Amino acid sequence: MRSTRLLLAGLAIAALAGCGLTGGSQASSGKVEVVAAENFWGSIASQLGGDKADVTSIISNPNTDPHSYEATPNDARLIATARYVIVNGAGYDPWAPKLAAANPVSGRVLLDIGVLNGVQDGGNPHMWYSPSFVTRVIDKMTSDLKQLDSADSAYFDQQNAAYKTTGLKAYRDTIAAIKQKYSGTPVGASESIFAYMSPALGLNLITPPEYMKAISEGTDPTASDKATVDQQVAGKQIKVFVFNAQNSTPDVQSLVDKAHAEGIPVVQITETLSPASLTFQDWQAKQLQALLAALGG
Repeated sequence: MRSTRLLLAGLAIAALAGCGLTGGSQASSGKVEVVAAENFWGSIASQLGGDKADVTSIISNPNTDPHSYEATPNDARLIATARYVIVNGAGYDPWAPKLAAANPVSGRVLLDIGVLNGVQDGGNPHMWYSPSFVTRVIDKMTSDLKQLDSADSAYFDQQNAAYKTTGLKAYRDTIAAIKQKYSGTPVGASESIFAYMSPALGLNLITPPEYMKAISEGTDPTASDKATVDQQVAGKQIKVFVFNAQNSTPDVQSLVDKAHAEGIPVVQITETLSPASLTFQDWQAKQLQALLAALGG
């Protein structure tokens, strides 16, 4: 099914290319046409681009599991017409760079965030949960927008500065508060989506890394890792349990239930903006504030 839909998407691109598509409509709209594979990156791009960019995010439904997303012909059309394409990379959205490569356009810029951050396929692709990676992406997006629209370079620099100092303030303040008050606190997590954020918060994530990776990738953890995680909950070795509400398997739900039974606070996080109307920073700050409260406030 997945290969069939990718083939259909490829055929759609070929048809568009055959019609003389040149990629992007900045000349008519006056804006840089941007397509992001996921809305967490699309939100950032939209705020950096301001009224000089038109940003569309492909994966935006909170009920969609990005790991198993299947590209559609409409996705192909969106990417084919964009001047700036943003993909997560690191094996997270392999359909997106394939669609871009199937319809090369002169002057288009492709930002592969995995390549930017040195995260290879098979590594942890959840880079939007790393504050340092997010900062690097912000600066790269600004640089790319200036390349695509040099006449508005000063505007993009202003957007960058405002986003870092004002837009991300609550996000960064909450990170700093958790690190100051709870550095070293042992916590657990259902999957590797939290593995980038925990060290930034100073928290000690003691869940076996291979367990978190297995849950993230939809494979079965080893019996040994399952036993370790169960013991960490049953023995109250963790202060908080963090789980991805968009990827709750029966095993994960069982852990959540056990944590509740033991009086261990459970904090939900998601892979994409939830609700989809939130900005990246409001979504992240909301989750971080829930974590801060669960840790003790």
